Amino acid sequence: QVQLVESGGGLVQAGGSLRLSCAVSGGTFSRYAMGWFRQAPGKEREFVATISWSGGFTDYADSVKLRFTISRDNARSTVWLQMNSLKPEDTAVYYCAATGRTPWARLIREYDYWGQGTQVTVSS
Repeated sequence: QVQLVESGGGLVQAGGSLRLSCAVSGGTFSRYAMGWFRQAPGKEREFVATISWSGGFTDYADSVKLRFTISRDNARSTVWLQMNSLKPEDTAVYYCAATGRTPWARLIREYDYWGQGTQVTVSS
């Protein structure tokens, strides 16, 4: 089975930074497009970022572009989300996801595997 294990969430003040990690086991990591999603209380899960199989393509939600960076290391089967200049509205549970269907993906329905989520709280 494909397993995704997330870490790095926590509390941070507005303007601060956090780095989320997602370690993937099972399957062939290099053939998975990876994504990050988030879900705030009372809101639907939303797309944050995606990265292609070998890291050559990335895409971001407009709300996080220029502040967040997604990256991956296929040798370590790990994907990261570097979050800078955090805002209170970034507060959410962040989920790592993987899919082998497409080189990259922005839609929840395109992903087959999900992590358990990690809480990110940004104080004002």
